[in-house]
Amino acid sequence: MKWKLLCVSAILYFLFPLFLSAQLADIVRVDFTILPSGSSNFEFSRIRTSFNYPFKLKNEKGYLFLGLDYSNINFVYSSDELSFDTEAITEFQIIDLNIGYAVKLKNDWLLGARFTPGISSNLKLFDSSTEDIVFSGDLVFIKDMKDQSKTTPYRLIVGISYSGNRGFPFPLPFLSYYRKFQPNWSYNLGIPKTNLQYHFSEKNRLKLYAQLDGFTANINGGTSVEQDVAESINMSLILAGIQYEYHFKDHFEFYLRTSYILNRNVQLRDAKRKDLYLIDDSNGGYISTGLRIKI
Repeated sequence: MKWKLLCVSAILYFLFPLFLSAQLADIVRVDFTILPSGSSNFEFSRIRTSFNYPFKLKNEKGYLFLGLDYSNINFVYSSDELSFDTEAITEFQIIDLNIGYAVKLKNDWLLGARFTPGISSNLKLFDSSTEDIVFSGDLVFIKDMKDQSKTTPYRLIVGISYSGNRGFPFPLPFLSYYRKFQPNWSYNLGIPKTNLQYHFSEKNRLKLYAQLDGFTANINGGTSVEQDVAESINMSLILAGIQYEYHFKDHFEFYLRTSYILNRNVQLRDAKRKDLYLIDDSNGGYISTGLRIKI
């Protein structure tokens, strides 16, 4: 049972590095994010739900997990002077089917691999074309010594991650080093996420963090932009902020996060994924809240 919790917790968490921030595996997750318009041309909001479940394989050393991740994204434009049809790109649907495998290696190492076919589009769910289909994948090696080592508890993850719908549609290195250096203090250094955490108690935690966020979606049928046609939209964010977590009922967690956008780039792109039109590149605030059910 201990091996199962270790393996599943590590793999389900670390194979979703751009969006997950829990210290344990998310079995069910629901969260809401809003990016107010401020001085920019639009307001962004996102509702996301996910479900993951592990299956023990016959060899006693490996686990298969299946998951479903769905997001509904909405744009509200505050300017009437934009040179494109905003009605075509106000709502987006993202659905991912996660298929993963985890196996225990020698010397306390774990190997995790994930393949994720998905749909990312401005169409309604299940009403899509082949252009809406995207693929993602991850390969990571994990060494978790948080419980095994009492003197220097740590966790190290190295690997590579690619996602076709997460705002950075190119391979990214994944590096994470976790260390608890005081009874109430811990840190996690790495790419694409870094944080410093203070544990007030078993139930209350506070984090300072920096991370990447965003999304990429197909515009089915395209939309006219001046003399060209935009076929997709891409939003990439670099965030820094503070997060409060409240843990209750053993496996439940509520969190509230507020961030400042260090870098924002929202672009309409042509069929070859080249930038056509810059919707916004301003800085601003970012608010997210959610509930998790974890192992």
